[in-house]
Amino acid sequence: MDFSFTEEQSMLRDTVASYLQDAYGFDARRAAVQAEPGWRPQVWKAFADELGILGATFPESLGGLGGGATETMIIMEEFGKALVVEPYLGTVVIGGGFLKHAGHSRAAELIGRIVAGDAVMAFAWAEPQGRYNLADLKTTAAKAGSGYVLNGHKAVVVGAPWASHLIVTARTGGGQRDVQGVSVFLVDAGARGLSRRDYPTIDGARASEVTLENVQVPAEALIGVADQGLPLVERVVDEAIAATCAEACGVFRRLHEGTVEYTKQRKQFGQPISQFQVLQHRMVDMFIQLEQSISMTYLATIRLSEDAERAKATAAAKVQIGKAARFIGQNAIQLHGGMGMTDELAIGHYFKRATVIESAFGSTDHHLARYEALSLGKAA
Repeated sequence: MDFSFTEEQSMLRDTVASYLQDAYGFDARRAAVQAEPGWRPQVWKAFADELGILGATFPESLGGLGGGATETMIIMEEFGKALVVEPYLGTVVIGGGFLKHAGHSRAAELIGRIVAGDAVMAFAWAEPQGRYNLADLKTTAAKAGSGYVLNGHKAVVVGAPWASHLIVTARTGGGQRDVQGVSVFLVDAGARGLSRRDYPTIDGARASEVTLENVQVPAEALIGVADQGLPLVERVVDEAIAATCAEACGVFRRLHEGTVEYTKQRKQFGQPISQFQVLQHRMVDMFIQLEQSISMTYLATIRLSEDAERAKATAAAKVQIGKAARFIGQNAIQLHGGMGMTDELAIGHYFKRATVIESAFGSTDHHLARYEALSLGKAA
């Protein structure tokens, strides 16, 4: 199978990498996440106006540049190398994914605003009792006239403090964990009855606990078909998992490269510790985990367009990413020693991001069980 990139895709990678090298250095990033509002809106606008990457993965019919999953993978891997905190995943991959796949009536308008850098979205799906079950929902959406009234609590909504819109999953029918009865809504972040408790996350991002109290939304807020939203949610989440795996590959590469460089500088017994064979073996094992992660991410990205194989491929990739995150991250810290976890050293920030990625959209154990169930022909 040919995994080589086209000339245009290579140019995209080079363009994103060059911009991030110039404008997203570690010190600048560290200062931005420690200050308010926790991100740099001017960087987001640069993504839209200077680089055009907010529209790179949308079809031309919706105002994009005609790219797809491979372009998302390329962008996310470069974002992982720079530890980008701007909400590309929540806005472009997830928010844009829901709009384009559902054929929403406002898709062209809202995607146009995303491409221009004017709309920011966050995905409110997780609930305290739900673990990683996308159908485990206590949040409800009851019919009220021509629209709906939403009530519930969403946990750890990444990017919500910066969002102009939230994508909210809610139950419009059935029991708490039923496959049927799940619906998806587009909710204005300033809607009456919607409140947030914002906080920083360990990896430098921002998230919110979101409470919905009698939030009224019009009929057009419904994304997709009422009560039949779970397949759409699963598709978009699988796309988000593949994108997160690509970001992880960028993080892993920096963890490995930083560790190799450090061991060439650190000396014990009169020689660099990189000369010790046991440490060489350890760093080779880290590199093997990185390469396996890249291969599994490529496969998951290719399979996104194949409904029969998409879920298995993304579950398998997430298992590998979870194992690699722990192995590469922990070994990077061990070989650096205590200084590896200091705030001043980049390696600790990469380790924190790898740790969060390990459990994003489902832990390693969750996706291992999911892969097993899918392989046996059971529901995920």
